[in-house]
Order: sequence, then C-alpha cells, then structure tokens
Amino acid sequence: MLRKILSLLHNKIFIVGVLILIQLAVFFGIVFKLSEYFVAIYFFLIALSFIISIYIVNKDDNPTYKMTWVMLIMGLPVFGGLIYLLFGGQKVPKELRVRDNEAAKKYPGIFWQNAEIMEELQEEDSNAFKQANYLWKNARFPIYKQTETTFFPIGEEKFKAIVEELKKAEKFIFLEYFIIAPGIMWDTILDILIQKVKEGVEVRVLYDDFGCITTLQPDYAQVLCKLGIKTKVFNPIRPRLAIQMNNRDHRKILIIDGKVGMTGGINLADEYINKKERFGHWKDCGVMLKGEAVWNLTMMFLQFWNYDEDVKDDFFQYKAENMNFKNDGFVQPYSDSPTDSENIGEYTHINMINGANSYVYATTPYLVIDNEMKTALILAAKNGIDVRILVPHIPDKWYVFMVTRSNYRSLIEAGVKIYEYTPGFVHGKTFVVDDKMAVVGTVNMDYRSYYLHYECGVWFYKSKVVMDVKKDYLETLEKSQQITLEDCLKVKLPVRILRSILNLFSPMM
Repeated sequence: MLRKILSLLHNKIFIVGVLILIQLAVFFGIVFKLSEYFVAIYFFLIALSFIISIYIVNKDDNPTYKMTWVMLIMGLPVFGGLIYLLFGGQKVPKELRVRDNEAAKKYPGIFWQNAEIMEELQEEDSNAFKQANYLWKNARFPIYKQTETTFFPIGEEKFKAIVEELKKAEKFIFLEYFIIAPGIMWDTILDILIQKVKEGVEVRVLYDDFGCITTLQPDYAQVLCKLGIKTKVFNPIRPRLAIQMNNRDHRKILIIDGKVGMTGGINLADEYINKKERFGHWKDCGVMLKGEAVWNLTMMFLQFWNYDEDVKDDFFQYKAENMNFKNDGFVQPYSDSPTDSENIGEYTHINMINGANSYVYATTPYLVIDNEMKTALILAAKNGIDVRILVPHIPDKWYVFMVTRSNYRSLIEAGVKIYEYTPGFVHGKTFVVDDKMAVVGTVNMDYRSYYLHYECGVWFYKSKVVMDVKKDYLETLEKSQQITLEDCLKVKLPVRILRSILNLFSPMM
C-alpha cells in the first residue's frame, strides 16, 4: 500500500513536470519555427527585454527582487523579457486575490477593537502601542486581554497538548496546516478526529497541496471526506507554464470550539516531534491560546474555507461566548497575505527591532533577507542593542543554507551575534524583545514568508509567553555554536563565490 501511495505521488510530480516541459518545448519550438523572421524577432525580443527592464525598475516592488530580475534579463537579453512575462513578479492567482478582497470587505462587521485596551496600551508603552496599532490598522486584527497563553518550546510538548485538547472538543475542530504526513503524530490525531465526528463534532481540515505533495496521496481529501471530515486542499498544483503556484498556505492553525487556538512552526509530521530523524534533532515551538484572542485565529481559518462556497458560513456561530479565562497580558494574533502590498510579517519584525532598547533575540530556519531587514539588524547592533539570531547547523536545503551563511559576515562585523543550533535543525520562528514583547508564529526571515506565502503569528506584550520564549532561547544557545568573524574569514574562496552567486538569486528561492 505504501509503495502504491509513493508511486502515485511520484507520478503526480512527474506528470506536472512533463506537462510543463511540453509547454516549454512547444513555446520555444514556435519561436524557432519563425527563424525566417530571425532578425525582426531578435530585435523585437531585445526591445521587449529593454522595456520590461524599465518597467521593473519603476515598479513599486522590493528593490532586491527588481535587481535580481533586471540582472537576469540583461544576462539573457533575447529571452529574458519572455521569461519575466511567464515567471516573473509575484504573480497571485486571480481567485486568491478576489477571495482576499471579499474577505477584507467583511472585516468591519467581523472585527472591532476595544478602544479601552488600546488606550491602556498607549499609556503604558508607546512602542508597544505603535506595534499593536500597526497590526490593527493594516492587518485588521484586534488585540485582546482576556486570554490565557501557553508556550511550547518543543514539538513533543505541543503534540501532547493537541491530543489533550482535541479530546475535549464538543462543537467543532478546525485544522489548517502546510504539511500533513502519515505517521505517529497524524495517525494519533486522525483517530481522535474520526471519534469526534462520530460524537457529532464538526471537523474541518485544510492543507496546502504543495506542502503535502510528497506526503499525501493525490485523493487524500476524498479519503478524509469519506470519514466524515470536511476537507479542502489549498491552491492545488496545476501544470501551468507560469509560476502562479508560489503562493502557499504556510500557516499552522488549530482551533477547538472557538475557545482554544494553537499556532507556531510545528506541522503534523513525525520529524516535528522527533519520532523521525531527518536533520538531526528538530527544534521547533508553538503557542496555545485560550480566550478571546482565539477569535482572530477562527476567522483566519473561516475566511480561507469560505472563499469557494456558494453559501457562506455564518461566522458568528463559531464565536465562543461567555468565556471566563484569566488575563495574561496583551495578545494579538494576525495573518499576512501576498495579495496586498503590506508586508505584515516583515514589518512586524522590523518594528520590533527598531523599538528595542536592550536586546532582540530572533530564531529562524532561514536567514534569506533583503536590504531593509539587514539594515534594521545592523543599525540596531550599531546602536548598542544586543542582537542575536539563531539558525540551524544541519540544514534541510543546502542552497538556502548557503545563502543564510552568506549573510553572516556583514552582520557579525556590525555586531550582530549569529548562533547555529549544533544538535540539528531549528525550525522555530520567534522574536523576543526587552522582556516585554514577543512573536511566535509561522513567519521565517526569508523572501517566501515575507512576500509570497500566507502566514500567521501572535504578538504578545507583557504576557508570560515573553519570558518563556526568552528562557527557552537562552537555554538553546547553550547547545549552539556562536559563529565568529574568524569563522567567516576561513571559508574557502570557491565556497564564497558560490554563496555570492546563490545570494543573487535568493528572491527566487
């Protein structure tokens, strides 16, 4: 059975690749068929590349993206313009843009911000107020107080909590994950979901097609539906001669009865709980919310779920009422979308860096950053802020790790401290600043998270999560190796050259 499933998966990838190659062959075949008009076509393509280069330079887009594409077009002046038209920019499928626009129109009726909370925050800390106000005004997700919080420093702890909370479900369970893979973790969860369906609990599962292309059989959604679990696949992979499949659902959200919500970097696969070894020890983290702030996570899920439904859900039927949870500081779950021009994930990180007075501790599996982020980190370090970044020592993608390491020297020279998690792969995505505020979510410090993917996170102010994240961070550094300037200078010239070349194309990774 396993061999059959793997065969189907490989066939799907193979078929998609073959169909794209056929389209490319037909396209270039047509071009060369017109070789009798070679001179005219040649100058037309050169002119097209020149015009597109001017368009890119003047486009309101990330400068690094623009530079990468202009370099590629100038390096391939004949076909560069055509390549950009087919694969360039941050193309977002029309149905995704329409869906997000429709969801945005409903925000005023779904969310409202308690003015007293914002006033209290403004009186207490102007930097914290600016961050919360930014997320409310631009991401349209309010901030709450009546919410209990729990930080999970490792996947095994979160998995235990997931099992415990799922068993308590009475009304509904929503799961939205980038990766789901059969194994101890998912099979355990699936058994509970099947039992809950029998008890009359509504269960919905949403997973990303690209994230699961090698882990789930092509008809897995139908398999779950037959078990009574309502299931959808986000942005299904199709063999198109255009990279419009870049916009993935990278979020990890679990909601139970509108009262309990979880997110973080942990997917539903065995490596995340160290039941399967892939890149040494897997270090990840997550958070659990109980209370009012869960409403933000519930709405993130429902907006995704409802975009292709003829009859939409009455959202408010999933809002838990009369919740009596203790207050644990300020809690603000938020989401980021590639369909707008606001880079919520990156700007939240930059806001926290710029607002720091003492320290910034960041964790990310990928350090593939643009000039804006690099400038913010360097300036903070030069201002005397203790800036530390924790990355893996054993990578999952060698070429991305090459780019990560290519950024070390300039950051270290400015005073930023870089650490590699020597036991293996760190997949957590956290920021903690000044013992006051923290972010835990799905946002990596890379182009994909900042510009291409759907992401989510939770911003905390004066919550116990803040100090829990800091404590875990410092304990993890004890198991990590600090990278020095001497380490950077010891790198052999061919490796430096390869890193530099890969860094040029980092926006496309």
